Amino acid sequence: MRKHGRFHLSDFLIVLIIIMVVILCLMPMLNVLAVSLSSNNAIINGKVGFWPVGFTLRSYQTIFADISMIQSLVFTIQMTAIYTLFSMLLTIACAYPLSKRELKGKRIFLMFIIITMYFSGGIIPDYMLVQSLGLLNTQWALILPGLISTFNVIIMRTFFSQLPENLEEAAMIDGASDAYILVRIVLPLSLAVIATLSLFYAVSKWNSLQDALFYITNPKLYPLQLRLNAIISNAVNINTRLEATNYTETQLPEALKAACIMFATIPIIIVYPWLQKYFVKGVTLGAVKG
Repeated sequence: MRKHGRFHLSDFLIVLIIIMVVILCLMPMLNVLAVSLSSNNAIINGKVGFWPVGFTLRSYQTIFADISMIQSLVFTIQMTAIYTLFSMLLTIACAYPLSKRELKGKRIFLMFIIITMYFSGGIIPDYMLVQSLGLLNTQWALILPGLISTFNVIIMRTFFSQLPENLEEAAMIDGASDAYILVRIVLPLSLAVIATLSLFYAVSKWNSLQDALFYITNPKLYPLQLRLNAIISNAVNINTRLEATNYTETQLPEALKAACIMFATIPIIIVYPWLQKYFVKGVTLGAVKG
Protein backbone atom coordinates (compact mmCIF):
# COMPACT_ATOMS: atom_id res chain seq x y z
CA MET A 1 0.00 0.00 0.00
CA ARG A 2 1.39 3.43 -0.93
CA LYS A 3 2.38 5.57 2.01
CA HIS A 4 1.10 9.11 2.14
CA GLY A 5 3.57 11.68 0.77
CA ARG A 6 5.93 9.22 -0.98
CA PHE A 7 6.83 9.85 -4.60
CA HIS A 8 7.21 6.62 -6.59
CA LEU A 9 8.96 6.04 -9.89
CA SER A 10 5.61 5.42 -11.57
CA ASP A 11 4.47 8.92 -10.52
CA PHE A 12 7.61 10.39 -12.05
CA LEU A 13 7.04 8.53 -15.32
CA ILE A 14 3.41 9.68 -15.49
CA VAL A 15 4.42 13.31 -14.92
CA LEU A 16 7.19 12.99 -17.51
CA ILE A 17 4.81 11.56 -20.11
CA ILE A 18 2.27 14.32 -19.46
CA ILE A 19 4.97 16.98 -19.84
CA MET A 20 6.12 15.43 -23.13
CA VAL A 21 2.55 15.32 -24.46
CA VAL A 22 2.01 18.97 -23.48
CA ILE A 23 5.25 19.96 -25.25
CA LEU A 24 4.25 18.06 -28.39
CA CYS A 25 0.88 19.83 -28.39
CA LEU A 26 2.47 23.25 -27.93
CA MET A 27 5.23 22.88 -30.53
CA PRO A 28 3.05 23.51 -33.63
CA MET A 29 1.45 26.56 -32.04
CA LEU A 30 4.82 27.95 -30.98
CA ASN A 31 6.11 27.49 -34.52
CA VAL A 32 3.10 29.30 -36.00
CA LEU A 33 3.53 32.12 -33.48
CA ALA A 34 7.23 32.38 -34.27
CA VAL A 35 6.57 32.53 -38.03
CA SER A 36 3.98 35.28 -37.56
CA LEU A 37 6.55 37.39 -35.66
CA SER A 38 9.58 36.71 -37.89
CA SER A 39 11.10 38.68 -40.76
CA ASN A 40 10.66 37.67 -44.39
CA ASN A 41 14.33 36.76 -44.85
CA ALA A 42 14.25 34.40 -41.87
CA ILE A 43 11.11 32.68 -43.17
CA ILE A 44 12.47 32.31 -46.72
CA ASN A 45 15.76 30.86 -45.47
CA GLY A 46 13.99 28.44 -43.13
CA LYS A 47 15.59 29.81 -39.97
CA VAL A 48 12.39 30.03 -37.94
CA GLY A 49 11.80 27.30 -35.39
CA PHE A 50 10.10 27.93 -32.09
CA TRP A 51 11.45 31.42 -31.54
CA PRO A 52 10.97 34.54 -33.73
CA VAL A 53 13.92 35.49 -35.91
CA GLY A 54 14.09 39.15 -36.93
CA PHE A 55 11.17 40.12 -34.70
CA THR A 56 8.49 42.13 -36.49
CA LEU A 57 4.79 42.88 -36.10
CA ARG A 58 4.14 43.60 -39.77
CA SER A 59 1.79 40.62 -40.18
CA TYR A 60 -0.41 41.76 -37.31
CA GLN A 61 -0.25 45.35 -38.52
CA THR A 62 -1.56 44.16 -41.87
CA ILE A 63 -4.46 42.39 -40.17
CA PHE A 64 -5.41 45.36 -38.00
CA ALA A 65 -4.80 47.97 -40.72
CA ASP A 66 -8.41 47.71 -41.87
CA ILE A 67 -11.21 48.55 -39.44
CA SER A 68 -13.31 45.89 -41.13
CA MET A 69 -11.23 43.27 -39.31
CA ILE A 70 -12.49 44.53 -35.95
CA GLN A 71 -16.03 44.66 -37.33
CA SER A 72 -15.73 41.05 -38.52
CA LEU A 73 -14.39 40.01 -35.12
CA VAL A 74 -17.30 41.65 -33.28
CA PHE A 75 -19.80 40.21 -35.77
CA THR A 76 -18.34 36.71 -35.39
CA ILE A 77 -18.46 36.90 -31.59
CA GLN A 78 -22.11 37.99 -31.75
CA MET A 79 -23.01 35.32 -34.29
CA THR A 80 -21.22 32.58 -32.35
CA ALA A 81 -22.97 33.56 -29.10
CA ILE A 82 -26.43 33.52 -30.72
CA TYR A 83 -25.72 30.26 -32.53
CA THR A 84 -24.44 28.54 -29.39
CA LEU A 85 -27.42 29.71 -27.32
CA PHE A 86 -30.04 28.56 -29.83
CA SER A 87 -28.18 25.30 -30.52
CA MET A 88 -28.07 24.40 -26.84
CA LEU A 89 -31.76 25.24 -26.37
CA LEU A 90 -32.75 22.99 -29.26
CA THR A 91 -30.35 20.24 -28.21
CA ILE A 92 -31.74 20.20 -24.66
CA ALA A 93 -35.34 20.35 -25.91
CA CYS A 94 -34.70 17.38 -28.20
CA ALA A 95 -32.54 15.25 -25.89
CA TYR A 96 -34.56 15.52 -22.68
CA PRO A 97 -37.80 13.89 -23.97
CA LEU A 98 -35.76 11.20 -25.75
CA SER A 99 -34.13 10.26 -22.45
CA LYS A 100 -37.50 9.20 -20.98
CA ARG A 101 -38.42 5.53 -21.12
CA GLU A 102 -42.14 6.31 -21.14
CA LEU A 103 -41.94 8.35 -24.36
CA LYS A 104 -44.05 6.56 -26.97
CA GLY A 105 -42.38 6.05 -30.33
CA LYS A 106 -38.95 6.95 -28.94
CA ARG A 107 -37.13 4.43 -31.13
CA ILE A 108 -38.79 5.78 -34.25
CA PHE A 109 -37.81 9.33 -33.37
CA LEU A 110 -34.24 8.23 -32.68
CA MET A 111 -34.09 6.37 -35.99
CA PHE A 112 -35.11 9.47 -37.97
CA ILE A 113 -32.63 11.60 -36.03
CA ILE A 114 -29.72 9.19 -36.49
CA ILE A 115 -30.41 8.88 -40.24
CA THR A 116 -29.44 12.54 -40.63
CA MET A 117 -25.91 11.65 -39.51
CA TYR A 118 -25.42 9.54 -42.65
CA PHE A 119 -27.62 11.20 -45.27
CA SER A 120 -28.24 14.84 -46.15
CA GLY A 121 -29.89 16.81 -48.91
CA GLY A 122 -26.61 18.11 -50.28
CA ILE A 123 -25.11 21.54 -50.86
CA ILE A 124 -27.37 22.60 -53.74
CA PRO A 125 -30.68 21.80 -51.97
CA ASP A 126 -29.37 23.56 -48.85
CA TYR A 127 -28.55 26.66 -50.89
CA MET A 128 -31.92 26.61 -52.64
CA LEU A 129 -33.68 26.32 -49.27
CA VAL A 130 -31.77 29.26 -47.80
CA GLN A 131 -32.45 31.28 -50.94
CA SER A 132 -36.18 30.47 -50.93
CA LEU A 133 -36.44 31.57 -47.31
CA GLY A 134 -34.86 34.92 -48.16
CA LEU A 135 -31.90 34.37 -45.84
CA LEU A 136 -29.08 35.10 -48.29
CA ASN A 137 -26.81 37.92 -47.10
CA THR A 138 -28.29 37.84 -43.62
CA GLN A 139 -26.86 36.80 -40.28
CA TRP A 140 -29.47 34.05 -40.02
CA ALA A 141 -28.04 32.28 -43.07
CA LEU A 142 -25.00 31.54 -40.89
CA ILE A 143 -27.04 30.55 -37.82
CA LEU A 144 -30.16 28.59 -38.78
CA PRO A 145 -28.66 25.94 -41.13
CA GLY A 146 -26.99 23.29 -39.04
CA LEU A 147 -28.34 24.76 -35.83
CA ILE A 148 -28.46 21.36 -34.12
CA SER A 149 -25.97 18.50 -34.17
CA THR A 150 -27.24 14.93 -34.08
CA PHE A 151 -24.04 13.78 -32.39
CA ASN A 152 -24.45 16.35 -29.62
CA VAL A 153 -28.10 15.36 -29.15
CA ILE A 154 -27.07 11.75 -28.62
CA ILE A 155 -24.39 12.77 -26.10
CA MET A 156 -26.83 14.90 -24.11
CA ARG A 157 -29.57 12.28 -24.25
CA THR A 158 -27.15 9.69 -22.86
CA PHE A 159 -26.16 12.04 -20.06
CA PHE A 160 -29.79 12.75 -19.16
CA SER A 161 -30.54 9.01 -19.14
CA GLN A 162 -27.84 8.43 -16.52
CA LEU A 163 -29.24 10.94 -14.01
CA PRO A 164 -30.97 9.41 -10.96
CA GLU A 165 -34.67 8.95 -11.67
CA ASN A 166 -35.62 9.19 -8.00
CA LEU A 167 -34.83 12.92 -8.02
CA GLU A 168 -37.44 13.57 -10.69
CA GLU A 169 -39.93 11.20 -9.10
CA ALA A 170 -39.61 13.01 -5.77
CA ALA A 171 -40.17 16.34 -7.51
CA MET A 172 -43.26 14.99 -9.30
CA ILE A 173 -44.71 13.80 -6.00
CA ASP A 174 -44.28 17.35 -4.69
CA GLY A 175 -46.26 18.62 -7.69
CA ALA A 176 -43.41 19.91 -9.86
CA SER A 177 -44.07 20.23 -13.59
CA ASP A 178 -41.81 18.82 -16.31
CA ALA A 179 -40.48 22.29 -17.13
CA TYR A 180 -39.70 22.96 -13.47
CA ILE A 181 -37.88 19.63 -13.14
CA LEU A 182 -35.83 20.33 -16.27
CA VAL A 183 -34.82 23.87 -15.28
CA ARG A 184 -34.36 23.46 -11.52
CA ILE A 185 -33.13 19.86 -11.21
CA VAL A 186 -31.85 18.38 -14.47
CA LEU A 187 -29.93 21.33 -15.92
CA PRO A 188 -28.00 22.20 -12.71
CA LEU A 189 -26.84 18.57 -12.61
CA SER A 190 -25.83 18.75 -16.28
CA LEU A 191 -23.50 21.76 -16.27
CA ALA A 192 -20.56 19.59 -17.29
CA VAL A 193 -22.16 18.31 -20.51
CA ILE A 194 -23.74 21.71 -21.21
CA ALA A 195 -20.36 23.44 -20.98
CA THR A 196 -18.71 20.78 -23.15
CA LEU A 197 -21.34 20.86 -25.91
CA SER A 198 -21.45 24.66 -25.80
CA LEU A 199 -17.73 24.67 -26.47
CA PHE A 200 -18.22 22.22 -29.36
CA TYR A 201 -20.92 24.40 -30.92
CA ALA A 202 -18.96 27.63 -30.39
CA VAL A 203 -15.72 26.28 -31.88
CA SER A 204 -17.50 24.81 -34.91
CA LYS A 205 -19.24 28.09 -35.68
CA TRP A 206 -16.16 30.18 -34.94
CA ASN A 207 -14.11 28.17 -37.45
CA SER A 208 -16.83 27.81 -40.10
CA LEU A 209 -16.02 29.18 -43.53
CA GLN A 210 -17.99 27.18 -46.08
CA ASP A 211 -21.43 28.52 -45.18
CA ALA A 212 -20.18 32.12 -45.41
CA LEU A 213 -18.69 31.41 -48.84
CA PHE A 214 -22.06 30.10 -50.04
CA TYR A 215 -24.52 32.51 -48.46
CA ILE A 216 -22.71 35.82 -47.90
CA THR A 217 -21.57 38.32 -50.53
CA ASN A 218 -22.05 41.51 -48.50
CA PRO A 219 -18.63 42.51 -47.06
CA LYS A 220 -20.34 43.99 -43.99
CA LEU A 221 -21.51 40.49 -43.04
CA TYR A 222 -18.18 38.74 -43.52
CA PRO A 223 -17.36 36.58 -40.48
CA LEU A 224 -13.82 36.48 -39.22
CA GLN A 225 -12.75 33.35 -41.10
CA LEU A 226 -14.01 34.70 -44.43
CA ARG A 227 -12.29 38.04 -43.83
CA LEU A 228 -8.99 36.32 -43.00
CA ASN A 229 -9.35 34.14 -46.07
CA ALA A 230 -9.77 37.26 -48.21
CA ILE A 231 -6.64 38.83 -46.68
CA ILE A 232 -4.55 35.73 -47.36
CA SER A 233 -5.87 35.44 -50.93
CA ASN A 234 -5.03 39.08 -51.63
CA ALA A 235 -1.54 38.64 -50.20
CA VAL A 236 -0.92 35.58 -52.39
CA ASN A 237 -2.19 37.34 -55.52
CA ILE A 238 0.03 40.35 -54.86
CA ASN A 239 3.16 38.37 -54.07
CA THR A 240 2.87 36.09 -57.10
CA ARG A 241 3.29 39.19 -59.31
CA LEU A 242 6.52 40.18 -57.60
CA GLU A 243 10.02 38.87 -58.23
CA ALA A 244 11.83 36.91 -55.55
CA THR A 245 14.17 39.85 -54.87
CA ASN A 246 11.23 41.96 -53.78
CA TYR A 247 9.95 39.56 -51.14
CA THR A 248 11.72 41.52 -48.43
CA GLU A 249 9.64 44.58 -49.33
CA THR A 250 6.24 42.95 -49.05
CA GLN A 251 4.46 40.61 -46.68
CA LEU A 252 4.93 36.89 -47.20
CA PRO A 253 1.79 34.76 -47.37
CA GLU A 254 3.34 32.32 -44.89
CA ALA A 255 3.77 35.02 -42.25
CA LEU A 256 0.30 36.39 -42.92
CA LYS A 257 -1.25 32.93 -42.70
CA ALA A 258 0.47 32.32 -39.39
CA ALA A 259 -0.75 35.66 -38.02
CA CYS A 260 -4.30 34.89 -39.18
CA ILE A 261 -4.19 31.50 -37.45
CA MET A 262 -3.10 33.10 -34.19
CA PHE A 263 -5.67 35.89 -34.53
CA ALA A 264 -8.48 33.37 -34.98
CA THR A 265 -7.24 30.90 -32.36
CA ILE A 266 -6.43 33.16 -29.40
CA PRO A 267 -10.09 34.02 -28.56
CA ILE A 268 -10.97 30.31 -28.27
CA ILE A 269 -7.89 29.71 -26.13
CA ILE A 270 -9.01 32.51 -23.83
CA VAL A 271 -12.55 31.12 -23.53
CA TYR A 272 -11.56 27.50 -22.86
CA PRO A 273 -10.07 27.96 -19.34
CA TRP A 274 -13.19 29.91 -18.35
CA LEU A 275 -15.37 26.97 -19.39
CA GLN A 276 -13.05 24.41 -17.82
CA LYS A 277 -14.01 25.40 -14.28
CA TYR A 278 -17.63 24.67 -15.22
CA PHE A 279 -16.56 21.15 -16.19
CA VAL A 280 -15.31 20.57 -12.65
CA LYS A 281 -18.33 22.30 -11.10
CA GLY A 282 -20.73 20.28 -13.23
CA VAL A 283 -19.11 17.00 -12.23
CA THR A 284 -19.33 18.01 -8.55
CA LEU A 285 -23.00 18.97 -8.79
CA GLY A 286 -23.76 15.80 -10.71
CA ALA A 287 -22.23 13.54 -8.09
CA VAL A 288 -24.72 11.24 -6.39
CA LYS A 289 -24.12 10.56 -2.74
CA GLY A 290 -25.36 7.22 -1.56
